[in-house]
Amino acid sequence: MKRFHALFQALDTTRKTSAKEAALVDYFQSAPAADAAWAAHLLLGRKGRRAVNTRLLREWASEISGHPLWLVEESYDAVGDLAETIALLVPEPAGRVEPPPLAQFIEERVIGLAALDEDAKKALVLDTWRITNEGERFLFHKLISGGFRVGVAKGLVARALSVVAGVDKPTMLHRLSGRWEPTAEAWQRLIAEEEEGADPLRPYPFFLAHPVPDEIAEIGPATDFQAEWKWDGIRAQAVRRGEELLLWSRGEDLVNTGFPEITAEFRALPKGTVLDGELLAWDGDAPMGFHALQRRIQRKSVSAKLRAEVPTRFIAYDLLEQGGEDLRALPLADRRARLESLVAAANLPHLGLAEIVPGPTWEELAATRESSRERGVEGLMLKRRDAPYGAGRVRGPWWKWKIDPFTVDTVMIYAQRGHGRRASLYTDYTLGVWDGDQLVPVAKAYSGLTDAEIRRVDHFVRRNIKDRFGPVRVVEPKLVFEIAFEGIQPSPRHKSGIALRFPRIARWREDKPPEEADTLESLRELLGS
Repeated sequence: MKRFHALFQALDTTRKTSAKEAALVDYFQSAPAADAAWAAHLLLGRKGRRAVNTRLLREWASEISGHPLWLVEESYDAVGDLAETIALLVPEPAGRVEPPPLAQFIEERVIGLAALDEDAKKALVLDTWRITNEGERFLFHKLISGGFRVGVAKGLVARALSVVAGVDKPTMLHRLSGRWEPTAEAWQRLIAEEEEGADPLRPYPFFLAHPVPDEIAEIGPATDFQAEWKWDGIRAQAVRRGEELLLWSRGEDLVNTGFPEITAEFRALPKGTVLDGELLAWDGDAPMGFHALQRRIQRKSVSAKLRAEVPTRFIAYDLLEQGGEDLRALPLADRRARLESLVAAANLPHLGLAEIVPGPTWEELAATRESSRERGVEGLMLKRRDAPYGAGRVRGPWWKWKIDPFTVDTVMIYAQRGHGRRASLYTDYTLGVWDGDQLVPVAKAYSGLTDAEIRRVDHFVRRNIKDRFGPVRVVEPKLVFEIAFEGIQPSPRHKSGIALRFPRIARWREDKPPEEADTLESLRELLGS
């Protein structure tokens, strides 16, 4: 645990990619296999579920520190992160024993904690506080709350592991895909020069696109690219190997249970087939929108009623494996020809083929792109016809040409402190629009302002607090922000009756008084657009 905490500190205190990679390589080369396996598992974002109610953690911290619960709550409000707050409040143990190595620590003090009764949980948590220092306690709290994260990308972890294993990064990304258990044995297979015993049903690493540059002609002539619609669904791979069919999301979650009709039907695909595509809620000949698809995501079972209300389809746009042969090194044009033949021969009701959008010039494609919202898509994907299927985000072969987002002018009505490095600043804003003479909240935004602008907004909030509800501050409705968002949908769960998709601050409208912000009526009009 001590060694892993040192790695966490090294990653959390630098923004230099080279320094992070060096710290990762050093750790993975020197740590015992079981510890290295767990470290890789955690750094890749594979968190567990919450094991302890945070209310109990606050109560136990109050008891052991001697601080009243209200002071614990106030401290949490000031710090902005519960794991850090409790780590600071719990007194340092006198003459503590060093905690065990990471794998042993997790096996003894994290795994299985959720299954214990409250008294047993308390005993284990308090005992862990007695053997950990402040930094180690912070990590413990993150592990048992399911909130562990650190500022390191999966691609950087894969690059460090590829150095340790002596293989290239795409090979390592493939080894990390799918079901991967954090054990010493799995670690040895992961870093072996020649991998053995790999999961036969794992997906390939997903190939990702870059946003197009401002001048699209910079990427080359339009005739070099295959244009497709950019779907607003769940990116997925359908893996048909052996007797099984697995649907893997881009986040490497198995989503079979949410799409039983596709899972059953795709077992008719030839063995040794891997399709890359999009899971969509689909009615007739058009997508229903992501809000409909959300009703299917992460379902353990899907009723006949829900299947009828939200029918689904898999739109295939690439063929990665055929007859057990890895096709990723072939040019896109060759893979596309094979995909067309496979989809036609399969003739499955829930399997569609991504449409190629014609347009020999960028001007013609730009004109076609204008119809994206009417079609229920996000814009165009542009893929070089001669490009292989890569791994991760590689600049050049694939581009996403999204339509401009919706925008609306809103007024900040609530503010809350941020987390981590922003815990002392008000950075989380609730934004509203006018409904008559009342402001109703329509979105929360956490990004879009510069550091200098954040400091100015923080200064305003502190001087204009009208009321408070726990960590939330009600502020004078004076600041106007233009927010951008990708979609809008009805939502009975929200007071406004609508929900915005991916809201973020586009700009601070210092030129506009709050009375000129947009109205709820204008947002409702967008529901039909």
